[in-house]
Amino acid sequence: MTTNQPDPTPEDDDPHAANRRPHNGAGRFERSIETAQRDARAAELRAENYTYQQIADELGWADKSDARKAVRRALREIVQGPAEALLANHMERLETLYERALDIAERQHVVVSYGQIVRGDDGEPLKDPGPELAALREARATLDSFWTLTGMKKPAKVEHSGGVKYEVVGIDPDSLT
Repeated sequence: MTTNQPDPTPEDDDPHAANRRPHNGAGRFERSIETAQRDARAAELRAENYTYQQIADELGWADKSDARKAVRRALREIVQGPAEALLANHMERLETLYERALDIAERQHVVVSYGQIVRGDDGEPLKDPGPELAALREARATLDSFWTLTGMKKPAKVEHSGGVKYEVVGIDPDSLT
């Protein structure tokens, strides 16, 4: 007698197969709608004061650490959207500041004294490098803020080798013995 049932797969024999997160072709975990929904449900249960072990039991995970990871993933997703929007907003502001600083740096600036343009011996206005240098400092500060915001700025490593020598001033060393 034949049935229209598909052949059993190894997953059918595994009671935890439905709880496993899917993998992509590279063997890495891949987010799915089902795992996102389960993570959200885990966060809801945690908000209802369930312990991680109770959450694991409720959702069929083998260990409470799986429940803890799911709650953390859900919380990360909750703040990720608004955080990404805020980051994009700050990046846009920094880009605007950088472009304005460069625009100011590229302009020609002249020396002004008592409301009058100062001219050289040849009658041409004297160039004032001050505003250009100030604008370039602002552009550099803006880039520094960009690097910090994006995590591209790495802390400087300070290495020290050798010893430390202490010197006592104002005391005769011979009087100490």
